[in-house]
Amino acid sequence: MNQHLHIITLGVKDLEASKKFYADTLGWKISNPQEGIAFFQAGGVVLAIYPREKLAEDALVSPEGSGFPGITLAYNTQSESEVDEIISDLKAKGVKIIKEPQKVFWGGYSSYFADPDDYRWEVAYNPFFPFDENGNLKLD
Repeated sequence: MNQHLHIITLGVKDLEASKKFYADTLGWKISNPQEGIAFFQAGGVVLAIYPREKLAEDALVSPEGSGFPGITLAYNTQSESEVDEIISDLKAKGVKIIKEPQKVFWGGYSSYFADPDDYRWEVAYNPFFPFDENGNLKLD
């Protein structure tokens, strides 16, 4: 298997509310519009949102569950002030902020917010992860 990640799919309770959050609140553009699912080009990875029950059915698991889902998503910035600006903008839009921007143990600066399904998004500045010319993190 090649070391690539192509699509992250989040199972959502209300597809229309989640589409509105990602498109209107975060300002992301829906790509390849289709009925019953939404795709967002996110750099080299695609984020998909799909009804939770249908995603569970496709994966042959129960859609029931609560608590921390064991996954976070991250958006990296190029400065601490960019983290502050993004979180300030999200607060003004009524987004639930889980952790205020702060210095963190690994040497960076981060904050967390929640989407309508309580998926946790980290907004982080990591001085150890530079960006390449395409805006992707460069780990090597």
